[in-house]
Amino acid sequence: KTSSLAETTAKSFRRKCVNMALILPDLDDPKRNHSGLFGRKTSLLLVIAVQCPKLRGMLPLDPRARRLLHALIAQHIREGAPVPSRALAEQAGLDVSPATVRNIMANLEDVGLLAAPHTSSGRVPTAQAYRLFVDSLLEFAPLRQAEIERLRDQIAPGSGTQALLAQASEMLSSMSQFVGVVTVPQRLQSAFKHIDFVALDDNRVLVILVFPDNDVQNRIVQLSRPVSHEALEQAANYLNRHFAGQGFSQIRARLQAELRQVKSEMDILLNAALDISDQLMAADPRRDDMVLSGQTKLMPAQGPSDMDRLKGLFEAFSRKREILGLLESCASAQGVRVFIGEESGLAPLTGFTVISAPYAADGQVLGVLGVIGPTRMPYERVIPIVKATADLLGDALKPV
Repeated sequence: KTSSLAETTAKSFRRKCVNMALILPDLDDPKRNHSGLFGRKTSLLLVIAVQCPKLRGMLPLDPRARRLLHALIAQHIREGAPVPSRALAEQAGLDVSPATVRNIMANLEDVGLLAAPHTSSGRVPTAQAYRLFVDSLLEFAPLRQAEIERLRDQIAPGSGTQALLAQASEMLSSMSQFVGVVTVPQRLQSAFKHIDFVALDDNRVLVILVFPDNDVQNRIVQLSRPVSHEALEQAANYLNRHFAGQGFSQIRARLQAELRQVKSEMDILLNAALDISDQLMAADPRRDDMVLSGQTKLMPAQGPSDMDRLKGLFEAFSRKREILGLLESCASAQGVRVFIGEESGLAPLTGFTVISAPYAADGQVLGVLGVIGPTRMPYERVIPIVKATADLLGDALKPV
């Protein structure tokens, strides 16, 4: 609350930072003027907030610093080159001297929001700066009505699930100019429309599944005991009559409850249906896992020095496992999530951003879609594209 308190806190915190091996700028150094950025009272706490993730967002930037940082990030997104200080004040609409601009930029660099690729070059925003930009400086640009209509025309009901997923991925890539990705729904978590069983040899059963979008899938399951043709037919009729429109996880729970209550000739039928449900749940293959489009669109956005990093990302696309896991972790998120650089926890995504959103039909989350691109991307445009595509894909996948 007072300058003396801030100074006392600074000295105490610096002693603790020595033990934690944190290197902070010397706020007591009279050669550095930190007051031009945040004011003497708040400079220490902002440094702590930037360098300690749990404390980020505690304090706002000074209005001049906010406008300057916003202008710098906007120019870096447009041009991709380090931003010099000489024209920045005019772009930010600030009536300040070049020396003041340089001083503010130096202070932003001190707290980890800007970096200098080369000693004589301008400054570029760090991942922390982009996080601050997305969280508090960004002004979203709503999609034009023509763009919404284009999405609605391309992601329309009646095309079949696989076609809709492919089209959504293509549209994400086309409209963002980066990589579009859509995870494939786990079919057995979705409702089925009709089911049939065909007995094979050695206690094996062919399961024919028809889903609400008329997609047909066949599975072969191995039962633990012999089941007659008649029992299989009765089990199929029972499931179609009582459980059509539900997913197999729900079906399994209800069958177990009914088995506990019913002790009669229904035991054989219910046990056969439960055995088949268990085998289907255990053998549910995520055949394609996710649909990717536009990987090559990342190449023009990367400089020669970034090609090794791009190669690592392409290898992650090929493996699928890590990126699929990241996307599926967003299935329970409310709305859009943004992972910038190392926030994803995946080394191949360092230097890249993932913008994702779940898509759902009738309140049930079916999967996650998103855009993967460089950290230097037009967030104000890509985030609305991801949100609109998720909403429209969910609507298109609703059972008829």
